[in-house]
Amino acid sequence: MSKKSFIIRIMGVLALVLVLMAVIVILEPDRQTTGITRARAAKAVALMLDSREAVLEYRKEAGGSHFSQKEQNNWYVPYMDYLYDKGILLEELTEPTAAAAQKEITYEEISRLTGAIQKPLESSVGMVRKNRSHSYPEEDFWLLYDKLAEVSGSEGEEGVQTLDILLYGTPSNIHPSESWTAYTSQGNFRFEGLALDAYIDRRIRVMVRGSEMIGVRELLSEDITYENVWLDDSGTDTFRVHLGTVARTFSGEGIENLEQFQNNLVDLELKSGKLVKVSIKKDTITGTVLAVKEDAIEIEGYGEIPLDWNFKVHKIYGEYEEQDLSDILVGYDIQEFVTSGGKLCAALTTRAFDAKKIRVLLLDTGFQSPFHPSVTLTVDTDSQLFYGKKEETLKAGESLTLKPDSKYLKEGRLTIVPGTDKGCTSITSISRAQGVPSYQGSIEIKKEAEGLTIVNDLYLEDYLKKVVPSEMPGSYESEALKVQAVCARTYAYRHILGNSYSRYGAHVDDSTNFQVYNNTEESARASEAVNATYGQMMFYGDEAVEAFYFSTSCGHTTDGSAWGGTGETTPYLKARELRDRKECLDLSSNAAFSEFIKNKNYPAYDQSFPMYRWEAEISADALLEKLGDLGEITNMEVKKRGAGGIAEQIVIEGTSGSRELKGQTQIRNVLGSSSLEIKRKDGKTQSGFAILPSAYISIEKRTGTDGKISFYLYGGGYGHGVGMSQNGAQGMAKEGKDYKTILNFFYEGAEIRESR
Repeated sequence: MSKKSFIIRIMGVLALVLVLMAVIVILEPDRQTTGITRARAAKAVALMLDSREAVLEYRKEAGGSHFSQKEQNNWYVPYMDYLYDKGILLEELTEPTAAAAQKEITYEEISRLTGAIQKPLESSVGMVRKNRSHSYPEEDFWLLYDKLAEVSGSEGEEGVQTLDILLYGTPSNIHPSESWTAYTSQGNFRFEGLALDAYIDRRIRVMVRGSEMIGVRELLSEDITYENVWLDDSGTDTFRVHLGTVARTFSGEGIENLEQFQNNLVDLELKSGKLVKVSIKKDTITGTVLAVKEDAIEIEGYGEIPLDWNFKVHKIYGEYEEQDLSDILVGYDIQEFVTSGGKLCAALTTRAFDAKKIRVLLLDTGFQSPFHPSVTLTVDTDSQLFYGKKEETLKAGESLTLKPDSKYLKEGRLTIVPGTDKGCTSITSISRAQGVPSYQGSIEIKKEAEGLTIVNDLYLEDYLKKVVPSEMPGSYESEALKVQAVCARTYAYRHILGNSYSRYGAHVDDSTNFQVYNNTEESARASEAVNATYGQMMFYGDEAVEAFYFSTSCGHTTDGSAWGGTGETTPYLKARELRDRKECLDLSSNAAFSEFIKNKNYPAYDQSFPMYRWEAEISADALLEKLGDLGEITNMEVKKRGAGGIAEQIVIEGTSGSRELKGQTQIRNVLGSSSLEIKRKDGKTQSGFAILPSAYISIEKRTGTDGKISFYLYGGGYGHGVGMSQNGAQGMAKEGKDYKTILNFFYEGAEIRESR
């Protein structure tokens, strides 16, 4: 063979190879592309359609699994079973075995899945005959997933969310830890099926639903800073910091003098997972907290200070705990605040809370608004006025009127402090049942955009001496008044901790939204009851109980589920008959409850009180005015009763539709009206019930001679029916029962002790 022929032959072979390679490239997918396993894809799709809780509940109701018995404990089984049952996965295409679940999902399976969820998107999968058995690229899966989530309406707060997080750790570096738990800057997430260890100490973008992590979408940064974290222990070469709910031990390699950082707030800088710098923050301020907002905290002596974007709250006494903004209590100085660059970086809770004082937001006349266009006040003793950095004396008997443009409010806040402990400030610009109200303690008036707010800062025990007679007649038995005092103190304590009014620098207001305060004259007998129970509250375990109380029972109370949920969080609030026996009546049927409620003399501790039993009549026309167009109302019936017989669901039917009332609040609001006349047990008629006295009702349909339909209500009790019946307590006290016995009756299992 000539040299020329050999070269030609070689070139021909090379050309053939190139052609074959081109064909392979055209016909085959990119072999470098990584797919996603069927298990991971199933989890992602199931959580796009439903929450994990709903998936598990669905599977529970559906019965047996598609997987063999020995494989049913694998993490992905509930998700794949869910999709099998929904017809989104087909067993003939996706075999229900562990081996198949761990293999990459194919174009054909993705196409079938997409079509089952959103048929119009099926074509976007890009499946053709030649790639149907090939692995579907993970990158394409997430792009398709976004489209499906958007079209399916599963995005948003209740659905699939995308979060940027710092990954603190997983069970690989957190000990002790929960299995499959990722500890992050956005809370803890379950990450079944995901490989996360490579992302520890990195910022990543993830998809989540509830507490379930669906997938990692992107590595955002390998260089991060843990800001405003608490370092509480260090040695010569390691130290421990707290990140969220976990503690991490870091190597101190390359960091000099580690001991200097111990028990301090620090920033940690890491590059590619390696600690490179520790910065300490030591500048602190202290003072009574006057108001807490989402972006700022007002501290006495310092004014309003903005919060750092990564503001943290650390409890550093006893066992460490990361807290949140709601744990910063107004009216107290149990925190030190760390500052940097003119902002608050962190709050350090340095000591336990001792409930000695309470701050009450005073509403306007009629209890309609916290804002006052102006405030006029007088003092009965020489008092000091503090505003900005200035101080003046307001003489006893002098009057002061404040408007938003007053010089005293130029800095935003005026504080009036009486010269003696018993000194009082009268607010003459508001009115209460007793007339002009007078307040012990200090008065703070603050200028807000909507008007002026008034906060009364006083000792908790002094507050109770104005609450107890406002909630229970001072003529009641001393043991009943003691019951009211302990309930009121417990209720106040929970709301001090709750901080629901921290924006206004208060714990509660003076209306029935909390406890009525200073609406009647102070009572010597009520004050004696407060003194006799000094500091006593009810606890269940380590938590103060929800000390709910109401006026009058129908002979039976209900349980904590009256506010929604199951009542499991309040096991001490039980439905019980108000008499000397432990049995509870079965009043779940309309027939049984009707027989019970129509018995005006059914024996109970409340039976002598007028509202123990009552009757009322509501016309169909009156209901229509509230409910809108239902045509002509034809019927109203209780469809569901809760513990103790309280109505939980009522259906009102009309010729053009029906309306469902759920929960006692809605039932009482719809059926009540200012014109509704209530016939009490004592035969007297009373009106002005904007809401129905209670939801303990039996309903009878009546038709008049004129053909008009009305509904006759047989009712009992006054109030929500949860916790202590005030008149029931009075009845028990009259029988000689002491306050602790009475409290144990209404809050079974609760322990009476002083706060801690």
